[in-house]
Parts: sequence; C-alpha cells; structure tokens
Amino acid sequence: MKYILPLLLVLLSPLVKAQEVILVTKNDVVAKVKDNNNAIKISQQDILMAKGDFNQTNAVLLPNISVSHTGITTNNPLMAFGFKLNQEILTQNDFNPNLLNDPSQIQNYGTKFEIKQPLINLDGIYQRKAAKAKLNATTLQSERTKDHIALEVEKAYMHLQLAYKSLEVLETAKKSALENKRIANNSFKQGYMQKADVLAIEVRVTEIENQLQNAKSNIKNASNYVSILMNDTTYNILKPTDELLAISEVISYEKLSENRADIQAMQYAIDAYKQINKADKMSFLPRLNAFGSYELYDNKLFQGGANGYLIGAQLSWDILKGTKRFGKSQKSKAEFEKSKFEYEQYVAQSQLELNKAQRMLRDAKNKLQLTELALQQSKESLRIRTNRFKQGLEKTSDLLTTEVQYAQKQLEYYATIFQHNYALAYVQFLTIK
Repeated sequence: MKYILPLLLVLLSPLVKAQEVILVTKNDVVAKVKDNNNAIKISQQDILMAKGDFNQTNAVLLPNISVSHTGITTNNPLMAFGFKLNQEILTQNDFNPNLLNDPSQIQNYGTKFEIKQPLINLDGIYQRKAAKAKLNATTLQSERTKDHIALEVEKAYMHLQLAYKSLEVLETAKKSALENKRIANNSFKQGYMQKADVLAIEVRVTEIENQLQNAKSNIKNASNYVSILMNDTTYNILKPTDELLAISEVISYEKLSENRADIQAMQYAIDAYKQINKADKMSFLPRLNAFGSYELYDNKLFQGGANGYLIGAQLSWDILKGTKRFGKSQKSKAEFEKSKFEYEQYVAQSQLELNKAQRMLRDAKNKLQLTELALQQSKESLRIRTNRFKQGLEKTSDLLTTEVQYAQKQLEYYATIFQHNYALAYVQFLTIK
C-alpha cells in the first residue's frame, strides 16, 4: 500500500500539469504570436516562393553556362575522320581511300564549355515584370495577414477576459444565493417561510452552479484558442492579467484608404496580369540570342591536346504555332480585365464593411452607456430587496427575480464592453494604412 500513493502521484502529475493556470499579459501573447503563429509563417513562405519565381526570371538577363565531357569510341568512317581532325592528329596517310573507307577504331574525348546569352527577349522582360509585381503583392498580403492575426489576438484575449468576468459574476451570485439560502432555512425553521420558497432558492443555487460549469468550460475554450494562435501545444489554462475595461479612444472616420496593404496587393496583382498579357503579345516578335562554346579534344580521358571555339548569334521567329499564342493572349487579356473588376468589387466591399463597422461602434458606445446605467439601477434594486428580505418584508420570488436580473445586467455589461472594444479594434483594422 505504501507504494500506491506515490505511483498515483506520478501518473496523475501530467494531468495536474495540463490544468496549470498561467498568467499572461496581452503583450506577451502578441509577442509569442508574432514569433510562432503558423499563419504568419505560411505567409512568409509564400513570399519566399514568389521571390523564387522572380529569381527564375534572371535567366532573361543572365547567361546560361554549361560544361560537359563526352567520351566516344567508333569506327564509323565519317566520325573517325572528323574526330582525328578535331584532335589535330590528321596525317597524309589518313587520306588513303582504304583507311577512309575502313578506319580503325578511334577514341574521342571532348570537353565543351558552352554559353548562351539572351539579347532581345521582350516576352521574357515582361514576364520578369509580372513576377516582380507578384512578389510585391505577396509581400503586402503577408503584411495584411499579420494585421488580421493581430485582430484575432485582440479578439481572443478579450474573449478570455470576458470568460473570467462571467465566472467572477457567477461566483459572486452563488455566494449571495448561498447566503439567501441560509437565511431562508433559518426563517423556515422559525416558521416564517414556506417550504416552497426554500426550494425556489435551492433551485436558484443549482442554476448558478450549472452556469458556473459552463463558464469554466468557456475559459478552457478561450485559453485553447489563444494557445493555437501562439502555436502552443501545452494547452494550459490561461488567465489574463489585464482587466476588461472599455477603451476610450477617438478615431477619425475617414474614407477607406487605398494605401491599405491588401488593397495595394490587389493593385500589384492587376499590374502582374497586365505584364503577363504584354508578355503574351510580345511572344509574336522574334528573339535574338548569342551563343558561344570552347571545346577541347583528345584521344585520352580528361586531356585537351586540341581546342577550338565557336561564337555566333541567332535570330529566331516562331511565325505561327497554330492558334495557341492567340488563345493564350486572349486568355491573359480576359484575366487582366477580370482583375480590375475584382479590385473594384473588393474596394466597394471593403468600404461597405467599414461603414458597417463604424455604425457597429456607434451602436456599441450607446449601448455601453445604457447597460452601465441599467447595471447601477439593478444593483441598487437588489440591495434594497436583499435588506427587506433579511427583515422578512420581501417575497422570495421578488428577491430571486432581482438577483437574476442583476447577474444578467452584469453579464450584459461586460459583453457590451467586449462588443465596444472589438468594434473599435475592427474599425482600426479596416482603416490601418
């Protein structure tokens, strides 16, 4: 038996640790989210991908250099004569018709350094511009992702604050209900109160206990979501150190700014489609490329007894590839026009969202004033009825109704603070530049 208790402690220690309550500040959460959030990391990888696509277009400007070493053995008359010529070992005897027609086996090892330099590839130039515009758009979209995650952090942290405030209100309500139950039991024993009134108070206590259990579950849910944002897999129970208070901040209700990161990203996306369409049009024009090579030949491996070079330029023009290029140009033109319509629609939708958010903030401000006044009135009403109940001058049903109303007004007040603060944060998110 003496070993059972330590064993149970060891087995249960991970469970105890999993329920550990960790105090967190909003600044701590924000810092961890910036460093560890997966959505931000994904957006950063998108930037690297777009940068990789852009770097590939360097081939339009920079040369293509390659080196090869080839070994061949043959008795083919034409190739044998050519290999001897390249190796600079041709003699007068090699012109003997018998040797020309039936040469001996020969080995040839060639090392070749080759360079290809684009000179005029107009379609490639515009493809490079499109890739650059895509990189800029992706970078700005990543910035907008960070703004969105910051808004989510604000919302999640306020959810956590609200969950703890709800728990605090219900725990206070439970204390009051238990005190009223004690008074009711004493009054019942003295014959001043009926059994039905005592049962009504007991039902109220049970209701509060159920609500407390839900509040604790809400705390766990809110903590888990904050942990996900921080990419923290320990899933500890988090407790905010900051109070849920109404934020009073004056903001200007300006028109939607086109300098917002996501809107600028769409502008760059339009430019990318525009450059792609130009590239498709330029594919109808000829291309000019330079090329050159330096070659080493020998009949032994990795030797260079003879050498030669080749320099030239090529002007090529694909006059007709069926209707493929016409169709491709038509498609890119439609994509370009579509992107402009999508931009106009997105800006209009964003302005609509801003208008709704501004109205939501104004409504939340008004509601906050009303709920604060209603809370004060409800608190005073409960104080009066509680005093009268202790003196036996108030009905149990009236006291319970007032208690319920006061708890509801408290929860409504804190929920309104949450709505107000989130509305303010959302307006700032929509108007950020």
